[in-house]
Parts: sequence; C-alpha cells; structure tokens
Amino acid sequence: MQKAIRLMGFSAFLAVIAGTAVAQQDPKFRLEVEAGPVWQTRNDVQIPSGTGTRFSLIDIQGKGPVAYPRIYLDWQFRGRHGLRLLYAPLSIKGSGAPASAVRFEESLFLPGAPVEAGYRFNSYRVTYRYRFYEGPRWQWSIGATAKVRDAHVELRQGGIHEINDNVGFVPLAHIDAECRLAKRWHFVFDLDGLAAPQGRAFDAAVKLRYDWTDHWSLAAGYRTLEGGADTDTVYTFAWLHYAALSIAYRF
Repeated sequence: MQKAIRLMGFSAFLAVIAGTAVAQQDPKFRLEVEAGPVWQTRNDVQIPSGTGTRFSLIDIQGKGPVAYPRIYLDWQFRGRHGLRLLYAPLSIKGSGAPASAVRFEESLFLPGAPVEAGYRFNSYRVTYRYRFYEGPRWQWSIGATAKVRDAHVELRQGGIHEINDNVGFVPLAHIDAECRLAKRWHFVFDLDGLAAPQGRAFDAAVKLRYDWTDHWSLAAGYRTLEGGADTDTVYTFAWLHYAALSIAYRF
C-alpha cells in the first residue's frame, strides 16, 4: 500500500509539472492514478490443461487483500475523439500447504508441505473511443481496446521450482458513461470486455467523482476484473475485486 501511495504522489507531481508546461484554456489531457486494495475470489489454474492438476491459487495464497496501482493517460482530440493509455500492474504472492498433490508444468508438488506461489497479471492497453452522445447530464462513448497481458504463475516447494509465463494480445470492446449529478459531482462507468470460445476478459468500474477544481478531481468506487483462458495448453480463470481510489489532473 505504501508503494501505491508513493506512486500516486509521484504521478500527481508529474501532472503539476505537465500542467505548468502545457497551459491551455481547454484541457485536452487527463492523468489519473488509481490505487487501493484488491481481493481475489477465484484464481483457478491448470497448466498444462491436459495433464496438470486443476487447483486454486487462493488455497495457497489466500484471498488478500494486496495493494495495486493503475495509471491512465487520456487525450481528447478533435472534439469527440479520444485515446487512452493504461498501465495496470498486479502481483500477488503468498504461501500455504495444498491439501492434495498438484502437478504444475513438469513437477509434482506434494500435499502438507508449504508451497510459495506467485501470480502476476500486468496489463498494457491502448483505447480509442468516440463520444457518440453528449447531453446536459449524460455523456456516452464507445470504442475498442488493444490489450497486451503479461501473465505469470510460479510455484516453489523446496528445490522444486516451476514458472509459466504467458504474454499475448487481447482485443476488447470499450464503453464508458458519465452522468453529472451536481455541479461538481459525477457518476462514472467504464468497461473493457469481450468473450470468445478460447476465453474472456471483463474489466468494469463504477465510481463517484468530485471535481475539486477545474483541473483536479478525486474519485472512489468499485472495480471488478474477471476472465481467463481455456486452451489446449493453459486453463486459467480469475475473479478480482478492487476498492478503487483515484486522483486525476486535467491539463
């Protein structure tokens, strides 16, 4: 959590520098840093999917919480068009003794003895979105997201150590909405998601945002990330829940 707070402070400092250097009457950029605790209620793994053991990382690591950060950079250009960059790292580590034997990759991890487990799911995204409706209270945008996910599962027991790394490209649909509740209060909804026979990915958030000034805003809400892959080589599905707090600067 301390690391996430330091990251928020550093990003806010960068936003002030950028805002000073790029003074505009009509801000086109928005830097947002989100952080908070995250819990996992599902994290099932079977690697290889044919011969490995299907087990839950939660039984080894626990549900959490652990701290997470996210950094967004939005660019609104040509009126209704926008681009968003997202860096969303996530790392969960823990140890526990499995109740039964687990075959993971090429090794067998025995029951009753401590196993160290590591789970990483870093996400890098670029989103194009178009604001198709802009009324006195509501704004709606749709678009598409190009996501690169960097997934990593690691088990260690004594001298046995196995790692599975998986980096891949995932196309997602995007939709977001914003409702003006009062002069400085807004309800915000955001979704990246898509499903296919090989798997699915959904990242959705609802937030209440307060525009502290014309440039600074604070927000709090709930985020959920659910999905995974079911292929000939890998079976992984997770469901994560975030208590989201964020600070943003428009410049």
